[in-house]
Amino acid sequence: MKNKHRFNYEWNLKDAKFTKDKGKVFSCFACGGGSTMGYKLAGFDVLGCNEIDPKMYAAYMENHKPKYSYLEPIQTFKLRKDIPEELYHLDILDGSPPCSSFSMAGNREKDWGKEKVFREGQAEQILDTLFFDFIDLAKELQPKVVVAENVAGMMMGTAKEYVKKVYQSFLDAGYQLRIEPYLLDASDMGVPQKRKRVFFIALRNDIAEPFMEQVDMFQTAPKLDLHFNEEKITFGEYRCKDGIDDTETERGKLMEFRIKSDKCCSDINERVHNKFSGFNAMIRHDEEVCGTITSGETDRRFYDGKICTDKDLLKTGSYPLDYNFLNTNNSKSIVKYFIGMSVPPVMTAQIATKIYEQWLSKIY
Repeated sequence: MKNKHRFNYEWNLKDAKFTKDKGKVFSCFACGGGSTMGYKLAGFDVLGCNEIDPKMYAAYMENHKPKYSYLEPIQTFKLRKDIPEELYHLDILDGSPPCSSFSMAGNREKDWGKEKVFREGQAEQILDTLFFDFIDLAKELQPKVVVAENVAGMMMGTAKEYVKKVYQSFLDAGYQLRIEPYLLDASDMGVPQKRKRVFFIALRNDIAEPFMEQVDMFQTAPKLDLHFNEEKITFGEYRCKDGIDDTETERGKLMEFRIKSDKCCSDINERVHNKFSGFNAMIRHDEEVCGTITSGETDRRFYDGKICTDKDLLKTGSYPLDYNFLNTNNSKSIVKYFIGMSVPPVMTAQIATKIYEQWLSKIY
């Protein structure tokens, strides 16, 4: 019997009831619409999106059919003079600026200030400036609430100085928020995945006063309780009975030597062949909550040594089982790529619900 959760991690778009009565949202860096689906599950009306990747954009259009959509860099979108009047009356402006410059798995400081090309080959961008472009857009549109998501690596080492600049930029744009953003784990919210993310959640100055509280002796900020009482969901509760068999491949044969303590294929390689290869080929154990799904190497199941199925990954990411990926490339990992690039919909739904209950509903 499955645990009861506020939002179901196993769901279909065709069966979802989106009430659209909680407020209006616009999504930047929308990817395939992970955040968009979360806001919809929480009852918001998502008016549209801004996205730079043509393939992600095509899938977004197919699955969400937004009223407004912009396939262009945020640097040009924020300067538009033809933005519809409706987008100047948003309840929430949402965005997840690309974050590899702050990921603990990347080059971090070595990549700051450098132009980078995405896997899909679209225009080069300096990733660590995109956050400020997003805040520029917030300053222009002046939504009631701004929600910006990024990797947990922003809270570590020298990246903390970057966080201070983001905080000051929000203040300059006319918003109140905590100096230290919220560090949240999707597995605490009814998502079957340990995915830690940082959230900046800002409230517009003219409506913030009733919600302000003394955070510490140095700052006041809008009060927002983001504690969740959801039971953890282990991989064994929902994975498919059978995985994808690849026993004839090098990695498939390697899994024959797996033991309980192995977390990735490199653990087996090191023990059996004295090789250091397969650090990102994660092994998912039935009794554990699945770790963060990335857009990289194939995930495997300890249960049968086989590759995780698309259905395994969709549930782990709380993505709808009937999402249309449009065969957006020829890679076998397209589902994994979308999941790895997206905020889990249920994670966004939980946060959006808290924002509505504690702030927006009281404003209205």
